[in-house]
This record gives sequence, structure tokens and C-alpha cells, in this order.
Amino acid sequence: MVGEVDRNQHSVYRLSYHLVLVIKYRRNVINQDIFDRLIDIFENIGEKYSIECSQSNWESDHIHILFKASPQTELSKFINAYKSSSSRLIKKEHPEIREFLWKSHFWKTGYFITTTGGANIETVKKYIENQRKK
Repeated sequence: MVGEVDRNQHSVYRLSYHLVLVIKYRRNVINQDIFDRLIDIFENIGEKYSIECSQSNWESDHIHILFKASPQTELSKFINAYKSSSSRLIKKEHPEIREFLWKSHFWKTGYFITTTGGANIETVKKYIENQRKK
């Protein structure tokens, strides 16, 4: 297997994901201070879900996060917990955002997530196909 792998008591794995979260109505409310706080919240909540942030970046209306997870991680529960907590905390700590967003809204309802396994699907298919030919 190419690249770093993680281990737990029963498994060897490499699970990494690219997550994109967009601000409600695509409002331009993210700046460096807000982004830094969003990542701090991500890392704090991530500890409870065995999630580790590898890389992140932002534009004024959305964020990108590359993270690693364990096989036991319930991604949808983690993402919902993160979106809920970060929305509440950011709006409390940065009341100026209420000028652009109202009610409890901060993030758009959905999100984009994809795996980043490292090999394309054709490579994996060929690897599996050739296992008995050795």
C-alpha cells in the first residue's frame, strides 16, 4: 500500500476526505479570524470523532477541509455536530455576521464530501483483478 496508513486494534486503514462547506446564501462573511476559529472548532469536535484535520483553506463564502478519519467515524453525525456548533459559536463571537445572515442560519443545508483514497478506481480494479495471477 502506498502512503501512510493508520492502525487500530483490528484494522489498518487510510481514510481521508475532502469536505466543502458553504455559507448560507453564499454570503461573504469568512475572514482570516473567522476561518481560524472555524478550524479550531473543527479540531476540537474532531477529537471526539477520531478526526484529524490535515489541511484547510477558505474563500469568503466557503471552506475546504482535508481530514483523516477512522473506520468507526460516523461522518454525517460529525459534520452535523460541527455545523451546528460552529454556527452557534461564530454567530455569538462575531455578532457583525447577523447583518448578512439571520435566524440560526450560517451554513447551507448540504455539504460536499469526497474520499481521497490516493489511487484512481481503474488502478484499484487492476490491482484486484491481478491478485490471483501471481
